[in-house]
Amino acid sequence: MSKQTKYVLDEEQIPKFWYNIQADLPVPLPPVLHPGTMQPVGPDDLSPLFPMSLIQQEVSTEREIEIPEPVRDVFRLWRPAPLYRAHGLEKALDTPAKIFYKYEGVSPAGSHKPNSAIPQAFYNKEAGVKRLTTETGAGQWGTSLAFAGSLYGLDVEIFQVRVSYDQKPYRRAVMETYGARCIASPSNETEYGRKVLAENPNHTGSLGIAISEAVEIAAQRDDTKYALGSVLNHVLLHQTIIGQEAMLQMEMADAYPDVVLSCTGGGSNFAGIAFPFMGQALRGGPKPRIVAVEPTACPSLTRGKYAYDFGDTGHMTPITKMHTLGSTFTPPGFHAGGLRYHGMAPLVSHVKELGLMEAVAYGQRECFEAGVLFARHEGIVPAPESNHAIKGAIEEALRCKREGKAETILFCLSGHGHFDMAAYTRYFEGDLQNEVYAEEAMAEAMAHLPEVPENV
Repeated sequence: MSKQTKYVLDEEQIPKFWYNIQADLPVPLPPVLHPGTMQPVGPDDLSPLFPMSLIQQEVSTEREIEIPEPVRDVFRLWRPAPLYRAHGLEKALDTPAKIFYKYEGVSPAGSHKPNSAIPQAFYNKEAGVKRLTTETGAGQWGTSLAFAGSLYGLDVEIFQVRVSYDQKPYRRAVMETYGARCIASPSNETEYGRKVLAENPNHTGSLGIAISEAVEIAAQRDDTKYALGSVLNHVLLHQTIIGQEAMLQMEMADAYPDVVLSCTGGGSNFAGIAFPFMGQALRGGPKPRIVAVEPTACPSLTRGKYAYDFGDTGHMTPITKMHTLGSTFTPPGFHAGGLRYHGMAPLVSHVKELGLMEAVAYGQRECFEAGVLFARHEGIVPAPESNHAIKGAIEEALRCKREGKAETILFCLSGHGHFDMAAYTRYFEGDLQNEVYAEEAMAEAMAHLPEVPENV
């Protein structure tokens, strides 16, 4: 095994195709349903929100979908992203395991999110769209779409979850620097936002509420579409360039992962790193363990129900089968804002049900402890979301130490934490607690799942 630390691909090795795991699944994904008819949705049902090119990607079962050359040209700004061998962390843990991480924080927005923001903006621009609306939690997706909108001359309006809007003013400033308009959600700018505020003027917001507001605005104008940063099939598809690059880089390192991990909120960076490896296993290749790491305060995979549910709190979206805590569930305001979503991507939920992956959950204090250890030995200050992946990787490495196994661990370091230093300050001051969701609130939300006919 080489002592090399960094594995870098040439720009010409940026993938030319996105990988679609739906082509290799042993059981097809359950259909998306129209909430009014409870029948599978068609392209016309989605056209008020998305351009046809993205709708086609959403429903495609083709294994490879070509990445437009203009999109690959933009990707050259930061892709291929580097793969690192975590020699420092390995030494600190005194583990026989080999730890690698794919670092997505090198993008202009500081995370993996531009991998989908750029193609979404590109396809909308091609379709003649003038304005995009979206939601954001931590601000990574909002920043990425703002950046993409600036490249393609699109107006971007971002509904940011109120608690993150207040926690992360500098992330908001970056969105505004790129030319986007950032609005705290719930807001007075939409009918649904006003309804929420009338019931609770101090509502901290949720991704489900912010999605409802963004969808409401997009549906009102013909020149406006909606863009989503996770959960949907086409978003997960766009992120698979992470895993495809990682495969080539692991070959450079003369290694192959025994374990692949990532943090998981909506599922985008998890699918990005995991699906290419999972697909190779489904086609008869090596079968690494695939592990999703989520927060204990919003544990959709480990505590949620696999059922049909709305993707938003206002019930304006189609309903999908996913692991859910209930669309009206509002998670507590822990700092990993990108992981505060009530549901999991239908594709991630489906492969979990098929037994192709595992899921674990950790509290935010232990995740920040892992992130600080990582920073002190690898030099990168991780985003709070990414700390969950690091915690999962450390636990796997310590297991290898106990068992005397020299396994290879690969995780996705989805972004840096340069705009999250207030959270680190709270951690060092001993003020950062493990947030706990209210069991009764989750039970209440779960009691209101939509009723779907048994034959669906």
